[in-house]
Amino acid sequence: MDAPRQRCDPPASAGPHEPFDASSDAAAVVDTAGVVLGWSRAAEALLGRPAAEVVGRPAARLLDTPVNPLRAASVAERCRSGMGWSGVAALRHRDGHRLDVDLRVSASFGIGGGECFLLSAREGRERWTMDRSVLDGFLVRSPVGMAVVDRDLRFVWLNDTLERIGGVPRDQRLGRRLSELLPGLEAEPLEGMMRKVLETGAPVTDYEYGGWSWADPYRRRAWSTSFFPLVDTDGTVTGVCYMVLDVTERWTARQLLSLVNEAGTRVGTTLDVMRTAQELADFAVPRFADFVVVDLLEHVLSTEGHGTWLTDAGPAPARAVMRRAGLRSVREGCPEAVGRLGDRVDFLPPPHDARLLIDGEPVLLPVLDPADELWVTQQPERAERLRAFGLHSLICVPMRARNTVLGLTTFMRSVNPVSFQPDDVLPARELVARAALCVDNARRYTREHSAAVTLQRSLLPQALKGGTALEVASSYLPADPRGGVGGDWFDVIPLSGARVGLVVGDVVGHGITAAATMGRLRTAVQTLADMELPPDELLAHLDDLVLRLSEEMTDDEAARQSSAAFLGATCLYAVYDPVGRTCTMARAGHPPPVVVAPDGRVSFPEPPAGPPLGLGGMAFEAATIELAENSLLGLYTDGLVEGGDRDMEHGMARLAEALSRPEPDLRKLCTSAVRRLLPDPQPDDVALLLARTHGLGADHVASWDVPADPAAVAELRALATRQVADWGLDELVMTTELIVSELVTNAIRYAEPPVRLRLLRDSRLTCEVSDASSTAPRLRHARSTDEGGRGLFLVAQLAHRWGARYTATGKVIWAEQEIP
Repeated sequence: MDAPRQRCDPPASAGPHEPFDASSDAAAVVDTAGVVLGWSRAAEALLGRPAAEVVGRPAARLLDTPVNPLRAASVAERCRSGMGWSGVAALRHRDGHRLDVDLRVSASFGIGGGECFLLSAREGRERWTMDRSVLDGFLVRSPVGMAVVDRDLRFVWLNDTLERIGGVPRDQRLGRRLSELLPGLEAEPLEGMMRKVLETGAPVTDYEYGGWSWADPYRRRAWSTSFFPLVDTDGTVTGVCYMVLDVTERWTARQLLSLVNEAGTRVGTTLDVMRTAQELADFAVPRFADFVVVDLLEHVLSTEGHGTWLTDAGPAPARAVMRRAGLRSVREGCPEAVGRLGDRVDFLPPPHDARLLIDGEPVLLPVLDPADELWVTQQPERAERLRAFGLHSLICVPMRARNTVLGLTTFMRSVNPVSFQPDDVLPARELVARAALCVDNARRYTREHSAAVTLQRSLLPQALKGGTALEVASSYLPADPRGGVGGDWFDVIPLSGARVGLVVGDVVGHGITAAATMGRLRTAVQTLADMELPPDELLAHLDDLVLRLSEEMTDDEAARQSSAAFLGATCLYAVYDPVGRTCTMARAGHPPPVVVAPDGRVSFPEPPAGPPLGLGGMAFEAATIELAENSLLGLYTDGLVEGGDRDMEHGMARLAEALSRPEPDLRKLCTSAVRRLLPDPQPDDVALLLARTHGLGADHVASWDVPADPAAVAELRALATRQVADWGLDELVMTTELIVSELVTNAIRYAEPPVRLRLLRDSRLTCEVSDASSTAPRLRHARSTDEGGRGLFLVAQLAHRWGARYTATGKVIWAEQEIP
């Protein structure tokens, strides 16, 4: 070394076995290039190399293994930052043998303008020895349970903590195995891990398990255990040491989290209140309790009304009226229960009243005494069940969600001898809270769905009448409740001249919006049909209505609703005339009707397919077909023939097959066809309307040409009254004479020829006068000084109803009379 070396002797207080003495370490000074600048006497003694042989040469020559450049650079960078480094290094002695030393590198410092590092090394660290009494005291008084077992897994030593945890005295443990002492533990897995440690020498750490011990035989606890081998000086494994730590709180918290998470997947799988309550009871038995009942307030189970108990609801009644919605026991048939599912119950644990439900705090009764005076006097039958089946502990948790009281859930134990403890209240509360949200969601959904279904069914026709022209039957199948109510609808509308209007439609979307829109369209069709519009014109007016309804939606309403909330609708409108046995129809984006001839042949006549309602800008066209007597006409919505697993053509073929089967009862045929095509609930609702046609025979129709001569009115009156009398309608002879006189006279005076008079005898007696004029008469109320203007007013008074309809060649004025 260039600088004179100064020898530092160790202090007098440092003995040869002091573990923290560093005065005798070998030292050297190295520059940034790795060249040795200084070499101490301790370094000479450690490696057997004098200073003259080392100073000025690379320090790397002293290493037993090649230098790792990346490691050397990182160590140097750390030391330049003002921090030192320590580790293990392998050096080569002068005589060639290897030395494993503890090496330390100081923070960099300057010498003569250069940067250097001080390195110190020593061969291993001397063991820190201590008095035997200190070690024994540490092991015995440690808060961790410790034990040593031999190769036969028999106890040879244990500390006081383990003796206290297990509840078995030390003298009874020594010489015996774990499986012989603590049957409440998982002895076989534990001993299996000990054998594995003996065989492999690999330790096992933090193995958790649950069970009970003799120290607390009525409460399940959890422990974390670690095992490591005991090795002799010759490397032989002589036994296993294991350490036990009580982790019950951690284990309980994890079990609670797991229980609540699992409940989230098992409870509330459906939007059904009763099913959700039963799922809670099924989940809690036997995981948490031996007997569980879920009682819900009656208004929760009701689909009508919205009565709720709120926190500020004021005084509560003494007894709450509830119904049993969930029931489960470890015993078959739930013999502990006083009430069964659906029964009205009023169970509240004495001395609590209905205020318990409003306050919402759980009730814990660790020990149930069936001989208690309150149970005997207030609930004698339940007290007897408690005694008979050994129900010894109880937790009652009010069910509340969104500031609404729903009911009460009661957990009891009988087979499980461990009583409920305060720690069990939290999992009970969490389970009920999860279930309460599901029950409230189901309650709200059930009410909304019931309201939508009620609205939808109220907007559909309650009774269908086809008169003598048609025998009609219908079948409506709601959608799967998860999809919400739809907008399918149908109707049968009596028209003048013994004709009947048939309509079926489908509003796009689901929910109350679709149902309400369906009601609007059905009302509009009835109004337009009453105006005697032909099918194509009726759909054109209906299309305008749908456009206006869409425009009425504000921007906020459109943003709140989904894109499919209301984009339009499809519709098919047909008018059947029994006189000519013709059916005129037009459709707006709707599937074609199905026709089954009397001989069983099935066809799908396709009138021109107009656009769906709500698009606008396109015309609708009508087509007319002839139907033989007793033909079957079917109108349906797309849900009947379409689905996720089939296309429309396949569905129409199946519909044809279902309707071609002979069945005189039209209602049975309609119902069976729907069930055959759709045996399972579908995401869309379905409507099927069937009509069996009948013609109006020649003996029910009489017609005459009307000359353009006022003198012919008298002859026509006579012909008409004679025909009415021949039909046996003597009571209508006089009124018919007046109606014919007024209508024919007006036609001769104001209309264009040809004029024709027709009488129809159907469910009503109809008088029709047709002409070639396109102007319709208007009802006026004549003043007392007017000489005329009372004709149509008189017709309106005498007839049941009257009106006008336009035809391709002109118009028809008609008046109907009720047949007595």
